[in-house]
Amino acid sequence: MVAVPSVRVGDPITHDRLSVFPLFLESPVPVSYRLADDALADGTAVVEELSEGGSVPQLAVRNLNDLMVLFLEGQELRGAKQNRVLNTSVLVAAKTQTVLPVSCVEQGRWRHVSKTFSSSDTHCSPKMRSVLKGSVSRSTRSGGGHSSDQGAVWNEVSRQMSSLKAVSPTMAMADTMSAKKPEMDRAVAEVKYVEGAAGLVVAVGGKVVAVDLFDAPETCRKLWPQLVSGVALDALEEKEGTAPQSSDVVAALDALRAGPWQSVPPAGAGEEQRAEIAGRWHGSLLSLDGNLVHGSVVTA
Repeated sequence: MVAVPSVRVGDPITHDRLSVFPLFLESPVPVSYRLADDALADGTAVVEELSEGGSVPQLAVRNLNDLMVLFLEGQELRGAKQNRVLNTSVLVAAKTQTVLPVSCVEQGRWRHVSKTFSSSDTHCSPKMRSVLKGSVSRSTRSGGGHSSDQGAVWNEVSRQMSSLKAVSPTMAMADTMSAKKPEMDRAVAEVKYVEGAAGLVVAVGGKVVAVDLFDAPETCRKLWPQLVSGVALDALEEKEGTAPQSSDVVAALDALRAGPWQSVPPAGAGEEQRAEIAGRWHGSLLSLDGNLVHGSVVTA
């Protein structure tokens, strides 16, 4: 069982109703891999539909690198027959091909616009991550693998689109993000990465909604803008809010450390644990040889 490393909590950065607390590892143990964004951009990772006919909850990935490639839970992939998000964080072993568990976030399209998928440089909101993580945990417990509740995912896409008064001919989450891009960009500009941070606790309207912790600051630095932009969507729905209590931040970190964690078969390389914590949190841990790669909890 992986041990969640000790962290130090930094001072919060605030923007409107969004607060972000950087997390600093006391003793980082970096794992060697490339991020999917980089590998997709240079063509050393290729993601396609599983077959010509396609399969909504599955995509095929080929890793041509000499290193593993990390795909992040909630990361959006655009193109092919419809846009998808990753159901869980996945390490794809070097020089292998495998299947990625995904969910559709574009209900109204089922036709090719490209042969392969590209990274969108966006990340779904904590509210969507809660839908994904909760339903995937239920699926893994029942032996169903990393499947999500696709209907609930579509409902959340529709709900947030309506709440933020966005319009999409194909009910695409990407169109909500495009409509709110100026606000998301402002949040990313104001909530800048803090040097040395390997994770973050995010709060919206005074409520802690997510924790993400990585093996190394370099991973967090690259993913920080995506994670902030995703939570900025949820913050746009809040009309008011106060600063989160420090005790709430501590409670979220305690949830990440304590579990109770249950081992499940991973979607790729490494080891995976999942937990439902005190009726308040959905959690997951991805590790390699006992070293944490990505640990996260989101509110249930």
